Amino acid sequence: QVQLVESGGGLVQPGGSLRLSCAASGRTFSMAWFRQAPGKEREFVATITRSALNTYYSGSAKGRFAISRDNAKNTVYLQMNSLKPEDTAVYYCAADSSGNTGSLARLYEYWGQGTQVTVSS
Repeated sequence: QVQLVESGGGLVQPGGSLRLSCAASGRTFSMAWFRQAPGKEREFVATITRSALNTYYSGSAKGRFAISRDNAKNTVYLQMNSLKPEDTAVYYCAADSSGNTGSLARLYEYWGQGTQVTVSS
């Protein structure tokens, strides 16, 4: 069983930046970030394979967000730049230990509790 703990959320003004972190208690393969805004379904943001050679982004994240990982620390990061009010959501870290990767939430076995990101002036 792998536990995931997110950190780094908070309140930021439009155009600002935040860096989210997610520490895993054990070895993982693909890791991803999803988000859920009030009244909306959870949506994919970005994913990264264990080797970090492959990364995938949603259309809304591409060009503004960057996912990275440090396997020595079992940690994945999400650097978010040029934040917009519509990025406001609870951001969840997800991990897979079976070699799956992709944008579907059902591919990921483990989930964190989420961290709130609010973009507002």
